[in-house]
Amino acid sequence: MSDPKATAAVGAATSRGAVIGAMFLMATSAIGPGFITQTTTFTAQLGAAFAFAVLVSILVDIAVQLNVWRVIGVSGERAHELGNKVAPGVGYLLAGLVVLGGLVFNIGNVGGTGLGTNAMLGLDAKIGGAISAAIAIAIFLSKRGGVALDRIVVVLGAVMILMTLYVAIVSGPPVGEALRQTVLPDQVSFLVITTLIGGTVGGYITYAGAHRLLDSGMTGPEHVGAITRSSVVGILVTGVMRVLLFLAVLGVVAGGVTLAQDSPSASAFEAAAGQVGLRVFGVILWAASITSVIGAAYTSVSFLTSRRTSERRRNLITVAFITLSAVIYLVIGAAPVTLLVFAGAFNGLILPIGFTVVLWVAWRRRDLLGGYRYPAWLLGVGVLAWLLTLYLGYSSLSGLAKLWT
Repeated sequence: MSDPKATAAVGAATSRGAVIGAMFLMATSAIGPGFITQTTTFTAQLGAAFAFAVLVSILVDIAVQLNVWRVIGVSGERAHELGNKVAPGVGYLLAGLVVLGGLVFNIGNVGGTGLGTNAMLGLDAKIGGAISAAIAIAIFLSKRGGVALDRIVVVLGAVMILMTLYVAIVSGPPVGEALRQTVLPDQVSFLVITTLIGGTVGGYITYAGAHRLLDSGMTGPEHVGAITRSSVVGILVTGVMRVLLFLAVLGVVAGGVTLAQDSPSASAFEAAAGQVGLRVFGVILWAASITSVIGAAYTSVSFLTSRRTSERRRNLITVAFITLSAVIYLVIGAAPVTLLVFAGAFNGLILPIGFTVVLWVAWRRRDLLGGYRYPAWLLGVGVLAWLLTLYLGYSSLSGLAKLWT
């Protein structure tokens, strides 16, 4: 006969693991190949003044994720399920945008794993991409896929942070100047700030952690405190990685090094620590890419399934999603530039549509929150962030119109 206390302890440990996994899934989904390239490029452009953009983007990210995690966590409903309850069809529209954008970006994520293995081991990029996709597939095919997912994103997230910290120390950045320009920047680029925000809470990334949280069972008004702490910690993990990567590159460009245009991030790491730095970059890029493969696949499939879907069926659909991404990458070599532009525009549309649903539920649909009284201050912060997402959406529509014409 099983011990009830032992069973409860195992269940509690599994739940805690899922919560930690949710935090890191959100963080590592945001830290992908695009994240690394954006941070390197903007640091080279703005220098120490980029610190201000990093700070503002982190604050907006926190405002968005606090609301998304709280509404989804308290309601116990996925974003598209809430969307359909707010207005018929909205959830289906949101799901379609997330899945389409997630698939296109996942082709790029698989490509990133190939480039990572090439820099790390000198392996052919396509072979590295195929092996990495097979590793991601194996995670979801394992008997304890959920536990494996949580553990690997935590481990790889820690690896990325520690290795980037090493390069940040070796490159010797002007930390004092970066701190000053965090609050008193020499120049401010609104375009850079909105680009960073779209890259860290846009598209499927917005819902990666919150949807994983539902699997932990930690939902309902009674878990508001834990839900809030988890959302903030998750976005701070992303912020720490952004800051360390910024400092690592800043030390290089402040020393007068001109980064290679075709691979600025790799050249920055190599300039900081030689061949060791290049190998370290390969590890970081691979870890960032494969966790993004996992995050994009998991989150996209969460929009195609419901709580009634068995874990096995959900995992098989996720495997099919990763396989399709990998096959397309192997056939064409990378996601076509036009598709990536469209997917980026979709990401810009997903945030205002989905966030509007979240704020509407918080403001008008108390019935979906189990009678929970939503804090006015949090709703106010969310509205301010929402106004910025409208600008992102407008920019995305403008970009789509130009591309279409």
